[in-house]
Amino acid sequence: GVQSLSSAGCLKRISFSKNISASATRNRCDLRIDPIPLLSDRPVTIPTPHHYITSATGLSELCEQLKDSPRLALDTEFVGEDSFVPKLELIQVATERTAAIIDFPAVQSNEALDTFWEIVCDPGVEKVVHAGRQDLDLFAVHAGQIPKPFFDTQIAAAMVGFGSQVAYANLVQRVHGKKLDKAHTFTNWSARPLSHEQLAYALEDVTFLLAIHDHLHSRLSKLGRLLWAHEEFARLEGVVSETRREPQERYQRIRGWDQLKPKSAAILRELAAWREGEAKRRNVPRSRVVRDEVLLQLARHPPRQMDELRKVRGLHSSEADRNGEILLNIIQAAMALPPSAWPVLSKERKPEPESTGLVELLQALVKACALKAEIAPTLLATTADLQALVDAKTDRAALELPLLRGWRRMLVGDVLLDALEGKLAVTVDPNILAVRWSPSDEISDS
Repeated sequence: GVQSLSSAGCLKRISFSKNISASATRNRCDLRIDPIPLLSDRPVTIPTPHHYITSATGLSELCEQLKDSPRLALDTEFVGEDSFVPKLELIQVATERTAAIIDFPAVQSNEALDTFWEIVCDPGVEKVVHAGRQDLDLFAVHAGQIPKPFFDTQIAAAMVGFGSQVAYANLVQRVHGKKLDKAHTFTNWSARPLSHEQLAYALEDVTFLLAIHDHLHSRLSKLGRLLWAHEEFARLEGVVSETRREPQERYQRIRGWDQLKPKSAAILRELAAWREGEAKRRNVPRSRVVRDEVLLQLARHPPRQMDELRKVRGLHSSEADRNGEILLNIIQAAMALPPSAWPVLSKERKPEPESTGLVELLQALVKACALKAEIAPTLLATTADLQALVDAKTDRAALELPLLRGWRRMLVGDVLLDALEGKLAVTVDPNILAVRWSPSDEISDS
């Protein structure tokens, strides 16, 4: 059952440039952070021994080693192409003292797994993941809850100068100086037996995580950004919870749903809810039942008879044979709903032509703030957020936008509001784009 493996406070002036002299930056709020040092010149503890767990006995022994650890590095390997819920194949876990790979299909019916999930979901144990959305979602499926608290190293890295969505291998190389072998990135993790090389590859996904956590945590603390990071972890938790929304709300994840008329949106809502249950029952991807674009077509042009349904492009004849009558009944029932039961859609307004330039200006300001603070621009604001900010003619500060809440408001939100209200000027020279706060009349006279 157990096999061993070898093993900023001031925001008065903001600028960015390729080469800015000391005199050029004098009196500006300097939000830059120190260069990123490597950990390779100091010892990093790599947990030993390494184990491959394939039995209840092995898992019980592992839980004994894990239960007193204040934190766990976690990762998963799964196969998701042919099922409703991705099939969990491996769970990798590491502490400062040990690391292991759990062969999930081999232990999933054992009682020892309940003990493992209790440890993983213990609120007194910090979970460290990298780009952990899918991992957390799988844990929520099998453990019944999202393990908290957690620390996502990809999110943390984006807040201290590593860029947006940095890959784990790149982070290991840049922080630790070690190049990982990524030859098994597209391995079929459902195949057995797994080779020594495959297991070693999987194990590396957690053996450096705790050291990287310490490095990023230290930098976040030094920069006063730990609370910022935890805000982002909470947002990720919300995103994971969103993927587990009620079937009646699933239609909102279909691209183009908000372009429908309310009555058509009601049809789509009912069809999407049915598909959710059918895909789950058959344990197949949603698209294997009926694709999104087919649901949209059925909602826009609802068929009333079986011969009309069979003519819908993209609907497999086998699905029409299997569930055609059910689909027609769902459509008929949705069409009979009163307007009060239709989804409420916001009125879509086309962006005004003059708003394009304003959005581009705000994008430049976001990039300036991001560069100065060494934060990935995509973490600060989306184009949709900026467009919404421009489109709102009054009371912009009250908009429910991420960039106007929390740390984003402090770092960039107020800058953008002042720009739209004419309270600042943007100046450019060959090396610098700078922001200068000035009275409106002074700006207009310059």
